[in-house]
Amino acid sequence: MDYNQIALTRARVSRTAIEKLYVEMRHLVNRGVYKPWESSGKVIRDALLSLSPEIYGSMGDAEKVELNGLVYVIERLPKGIEACRYIRLISEEGFEDAGFEVIIPSARRRNCYRIDEERMYIEVTRGRSEIYDILTHLTFLFIEADKIRQHALDENGNPIQEWKKLRKIALGKTKLTEENQKVAYAYLSVILGRTAAETQHACERLVKTDGTNSGLFSVVYWLGKRAIEEASDHYDREISFSPKLAERIGHHLYGERWANGIKEHLLTQQLAHRPIHIISANMHSVMTSLYAYPALKLNFNKENPLEEVARELSRPSNEKLRDQVKSFAMANGMALLEEHYGTHIQVQIFDSLALLGLGEDFHIPIDRKRIEQEKPLIVVMDYAFGEQAYETLDELLKPYKNKGEEISLNIASISIMGKAGILHGGKGDLMVPTAHVFEGTADNYPIENEFSKEDFEGHGLKVAEGPMITVLGTSLQNRDILAYFAKSSWQAIGLEMEGAHYQKAIQAQVKIRGNVSGKVALRYAYYASDNPLVTGSTLASGSLGETGVKPTYLITKKILEKILG
Repeated sequence: MDYNQIALTRARVSRTAIEKLYVEMRHLVNRGVYKPWESSGKVIRDALLSLSPEIYGSMGDAEKVELNGLVYVIERLPKGIEACRYIRLISEEGFEDAGFEVIIPSARRRNCYRIDEERMYIEVTRGRSEIYDILTHLTFLFIEADKIRQHALDENGNPIQEWKKLRKIALGKTKLTEENQKVAYAYLSVILGRTAAETQHACERLVKTDGTNSGLFSVVYWLGKRAIEEASDHYDREISFSPKLAERIGHHLYGERWANGIKEHLLTQQLAHRPIHIISANMHSVMTSLYAYPALKLNFNKENPLEEVARELSRPSNEKLRDQVKSFAMANGMALLEEHYGTHIQVQIFDSLALLGLGEDFHIPIDRKRIEQEKPLIVVMDYAFGEQAYETLDELLKPYKNKGEEISLNIASISIMGKAGILHGGKGDLMVPTAHVFEGTADNYPIENEFSKEDFEGHGLKVAEGPMITVLGTSLQNRDILAYFAKSSWQAIGLEMEGAHYQKAIQAQVKIRGNVSGKVALRYAYYASDNPLVTGSTLASGSLGETGVKPTYLITKKILEKILG
């Protein structure tokens, strides 16, 4: 059997494992409840171990607790979840209004509620992609918790001395000081099956998001404690789904409310008739690109390049400068629509006409005559999550019904800037897609992309051009599947979670429903947050940091030049 056949066989085995995971997860949502260590949970656990996703590293190694994966997951789940026996996924059901404190993870915008010492409720408003993401992370946690249990007990089932020491630290009976911290790392490293240096590094990573997690000592203790209780006392953990959540999945409840809120603002401000340029991006790059220099002339010279200014503003110590740019922008043509519809997607609206009164000094070259004639309006929507991309963009592109009248928006362009995993390059490099292929289906979406590779060359970054894979979940991708897509005739350049969903909404509204003109300009460009084919370069290895500034602002600049230049 040659290499291609072997690779295809491995990819098929992995693909089967993913399908099994998703079928079982969907079944469990309909069923309403399951216990992770009973038969239903075992199916998910075995499929995840068989798949062995890159993001979960050494999950399949029974001797080592996977630290990078553990930090990654803890930052995306609510503080205190490791201590909870009962975890319930809910829809928007009034818990915030009932006075419960809202807990928001540091790396994933979702509302969570600690009901009591044993119960955590997680609000799901982004559809199936979010459910699959949460269940996959929880399954990983339970697998690692069982390793901790085994390391914490001796052959007679009695707790080892290091576990007793860890218990005192986690419960606050032993205070950590500079003098005893290294000893504490040594205790913890025994429980984790890792070196003291690896343990210290993981602890320090969680310190950076202190306040939104419990710290590694507490996380490890409570994961192990609950696993020990379950094994010895039949003190089962349980995951359940509210009936309201099962009822609302697949319906565009949150996306419709969100889109209508935007359209109501446009109508109220008499902006709905203007040419609208939609950009899916973060909440800082367009604002900074347009307003940083006019707002901060006293802090930067005219010669300071945009990338340098953006890098300065991204530093934690420069919060006052960031606030200054935001305040200036809101006083000069930018409106910020806070998110209170359940999507967790903020929106900025920029009136280009307001730029004309700010002088000549911009980081982005603008064509003043073009702006005066066309009066472009820029609508920036924060990143969607998986299938939520279809729900939000589909609703935004629909006509708006107001007092019996159907009002169609004048959509002039749609630009998608996002982070993606790259398969031919490294962190910070760029990808220009020619098509999106939806993983696990025959669905494929060729794109008439107004961007090309040549638009981004000559800036010191590697640029790849070709098809991209829209995956069901980044946490479920393994080396075999990704290598197959990269090296087979697909010649895929990267993977992300939203592209096919965005394009599905665009094609439906343009080619079938006729709500958007066929002349709408489409622009897709991604920058690499990780390379899942390279050991140590997955999303679990840490954030991009300042490496992401250059590609983010290069793509932003190119988008704005197309709209305003």
